Amino acid sequence: MLGDNQFADERGRRPQGRATDPRDSFVGGQPEWVGQGDEQSTVDLASYWRLALKYRLLIIGCFLGALVIGATLTLLMTPIYTAQATLQIDREAARILDSEDVAPRENMMQGEEFFQTQYGLLRSRSLAERVIESLGLASSNNALEAMGVEAPEAGGTAADQASRRRAAALKALQDNLSVSPIRGSRLVAVGYDNPNPVVAARIANGFAENFIQSNLDRKFESSSYARAFLEERIAQTKERLESAERQLVAYAANQQIINVGEPSEGAQSGGATESLTSNNLVALNSALARTRAERVAAQERWRSASTSDLMTLPEVLQNPTIQRLTEQRALLNADYQQKLSIYQPDYPEMLRLKAQIEEADGQIRAIAENIRSSIRSQYQIAANQERSLQAQVTGLTGDVLDLRDRSIQYNILQRELDTTRTLYEALLQRYKEVGVTGGVTANNISIVDLATPPRKPSKPNMLLNMALAALLGLGLGALSALVLEALDETLATPDDVEKKLGVPVLGVIPLLDKGVTPADALGDIRSGFSEAYYSLRTALQFSTPDGAPSSLVVTSARPAEGKSTTAYSVALNLARVGKRVLLIDGDLRNPSMHRVVGVENERGMSNLLSGSADLAAVVQSTNQENLFFVPCGPLPPNPAELWGGDRLQQFLAETRSKFDHVVFDGPPVLGFADAPMLAAAVNGTLFVLESRGTRRGQARGALRRLQVGRAHLLGAVLTKFSTKSTSYGGYDYAYDYHYGAEPEKKVGKKAGRG
Repeated sequence: MLGDNQFADERGRRPQGRATDPRDSFVGGQPEWVGQGDEQSTVDLASYWRLALKYRLLIIGCFLGALVIGATLTLLMTPIYTAQATLQIDREAARILDSEDVAPRENMMQGEEFFQTQYGLLRSRSLAERVIESLGLASSNNALEAMGVEAPEAGGTAADQASRRRAAALKALQDNLSVSPIRGSRLVAVGYDNPNPVVAARIANGFAENFIQSNLDRKFESSSYARAFLEERIAQTKERLESAERQLVAYAANQQIINVGEPSEGAQSGGATESLTSNNLVALNSALARTRAERVAAQERWRSASTSDLMTLPEVLQNPTIQRLTEQRALLNADYQQKLSIYQPDYPEMLRLKAQIEEADGQIRAIAENIRSSIRSQYQIAANQERSLQAQVTGLTGDVLDLRDRSIQYNILQRELDTTRTLYEALLQRYKEVGVTGGVTANNISIVDLATPPRKPSKPNMLLNMALAALLGLGLGALSALVLEALDETLATPDDVEKKLGVPVLGVIPLLDKGVTPADALGDIRSGFSEAYYSLRTALQFSTPDGAPSSLVVTSARPAEGKSTTAYSVALNLARVGKRVLLIDGDLRNPSMHRVVGVENERGMSNLLSGSADLAAVVQSTNQENLFFVPCGPLPPNPAELWGGDRLQQFLAETRSKFDHVVFDGPPVLGFADAPMLAAAVNGTLFVLESRGTRRGQARGALRRLQVGRAHLLGAVLTKFSTKSTSYGGYDYAYDYHYGAEPEKKVGKKAGRG
C-alpha cells in the first residue's frame, strides 16, 4: 500500500521532454495508439495455436465430418480393378539384314524425345480406335455394358447408333488408360481400370498387342512408300540409260570410233575402253622398242665381227660344226706329226694327211665366213625392221591424236552413260533390299508381361481416401476458423483489443460467478475481482509521468459494459491507499452510481454545473475513508450544454486543491456528445470494453469520437472476461489469489457480471 506522501511526490515529478498537457497526444494527427496493432509482421505461432483452441470444436467437427463423408463415399464406390501389361521399348531394333532401313533409325534420336513420343502414341486416339476395332468393344450395347460403360440412348439410324457407341467406348478407353514408365529402364506399364478384372486385363493386352502391330504397320507403310518411289526412279533412270547408250553408239559410228578390250590404267575416269587405233599404236610401239633393241645388239655383234679376227668371234668358237672340224683337224695334225718322224713330207701318206688338214682348215674358214655373213645379215634385217616399224608408229601417232580430238564428246557421252548405269544399278539393288526388308520387318517393341486379371481392386483405397479426407477436413476447419476469425467483430481477449484497436490494455476484469455481486467481490480484498482492480490502479499510476491522473473519466462505447463498476473500483482503490478521491456520477442522462454508493440523488452535478449549488453542497461522504461522492442530481434537459460550459473548468480547478483525484463515471460515447466533451476537460480517459460484448466497429467509432474531442486516452479496461472459455497470454486469468488459504474461505475468485 502506498501512502499520501508517495502520491504527492509522484504528482510533483514530471520528466523532461514530455507534454505538460495530457491531451497533447491527440494534437496534429492520430493518437499514439492508432495503428500500433498493425506493426507486427512476423508470424506468431502462439496466436495460431490460440486460434485453433478457440475454434477447436469447429475444426474437430470438420475433421470428423470429412472422415465420415470420406468413409461413406469410399464404401459406396464401385471397386475398380487395374490390369497392367509390361512393354519393352528399345530405341534400335535388332538387325535381321545388314542393310539400312528406309525408316529413320530410332537410335539416332537423342534424349527423352523418343520415349515421350512412344508414350504419346500409346495414349493416342488412333490406337484406342484400333483396340476398339480389334476387340469389338463398340459392336453392340452389350459390349459397352461389359466394359462398364453406359449404352447410348436409342434413336437414329444404325450408323448413328454405331457412331455413338464408338464415341462412348473411345472416351472410356482414354479416361481409364494409364501409361506408367518404369524409371531407369526401357520398360513401360500399360494399365487399364475397369470394374471387371477380366475386361481390364483383356483391354490392357489389347493395347499392348495393337501398339506393337501399329508400329510394324508404320514401318511396312514406310517400306511400301519406298518401293513405289524406287520403282518410279528406276523406270526414269532406265530410260535415261537407254537414251545415253543410243547417243554413244550413234556418235561412235559417225566418228568411226572403235573401242576394244577393258579400260586401261591410263584411261580417264568414267571407265571408257581404248580405241582400236590406240591399241595398234601401243602394239607397234612395243614392237618398235623390241626391234630397236635387237638392231642395237645386232649392230654391236657386226661391229665386233668386222673388226676382230674371224676365228676369235664367240659365234665361231661356239659353233658345233667348227668345234667338230677343229677336233678332226687336231687329230689329223697329230697323226701327221707322228708319221713325220717315219716318213718324208712327200710321202704319199703324208701328202694325204696334209691334204686332209688343209681341207679341214678350208671348211672351218668357210663356216666362219658364213657366220660373219649371218651376223651382218641379222644387223641389216634388224635395221630394216626398225625403219619399217618407225614409219608405222609415226603414221599411227597422227591418227591417235586426231582420234582423241574426236573422242572428247565421246568421253562425255561415255561418262554420262557410266554414271547413269551406276545409279540404275544402285537403285535396283536398293529396290531388292527394300523388298526383302519389307517382308522381314524388325520390331523394337516387345511384350515382357501380359496383363492378368487382378485379384484385388486398386480403387478405392480406403487408407488413402481417409488420409485425404482427414487433410481436407483439417484444411476446411482451419479455413473456416480463419474466415470466422476475420469476420469476428467481437473483442474477446486483450490481444484482440491491442491488435484490432491498437489500444493498450491496462486491466482485465474477470467475469463474476452467478450470485456474486460486484460489491461482494470488492468487499473481499483477496478476491480475483479485487486483485484485478488493484492491478488496474497500479497501471494507472504508471500511465502518466505524474502518476495516476488528477482527473479521470471512465467511459465506454455503449451502456452496461461495466464502466460504473470500474469507476467506483478505481476510486475505491485510490482511496484505500490514502488518497482523497472524489467520485462523480457524470452520466446526466441515466445515473446509477448513487445506488452503488448507497446515497440519495437529490442534489448533485447537474446543480453544480447549472450554478444552483456549490461544491460543498453536493459532496457527500461514503463508507470508505477518503472517498467522497457527487451524485448526478436532477436530470437536466440539456446535459451537453452543461458539460460545455465554464462551470466544469471552475469545478475542476476547485477540486484540485481539495482532492488528490477526481474520477468521473462518464456517459457512453456513442450517441451523445457528453463523453467527448467531458474527456476533453479531464487529464485522462479510461475506455471500458465488455469482453465478447463490444464489437470492433462500435469501439472504433467511440475511439474516433474521443480522438476528435482531443481526449487523452490512457488505455482500455477489458471487463467481464471469461476465463472458462478463454486462455490468454499462455496463462489462465482464473489465477487462484487464495494460494495457501483453506478452500472454504475462498470468496468470489471467479468471474461474474461487472
